[in-house]
Amino acid sequence: MTMPDTAALLEDAADRIADISRVDLQIMRRRAALLLRNSGSIAFEDEIEEALRDLSGEFGKTRNDTVRLIVREWMENNTYLPVHMLDEDGDVDGEA
Repeated sequence: MTMPDTAALLEDAADRIADISRVDLQIMRRRAALLLRNSGSIAFEDEIEEALRDLSGEFGKTRNDTVRLIVREWMENNTYLPVHMLDEDGDVDGEA
């Protein structure tokens, strides 16, 4: 017997919300929260994972922060996101 996935359980509960006990709702919400909390990782091919480890070390950031940075910069460079412009008169703390 296989256990239904959490998404299917939540959809079923939404369809018959009046019939679901409070305890069952709490269990489903906790499972969903765990899945969301643990879903931040994306698996890449070995050579990409190695490059990410190297970059993370160079940047002094976590793997996930490095992936976020790469995606943000790619999206900005390809005009999917607005580029954050520096104010010409703003303080750059010695960095251009």
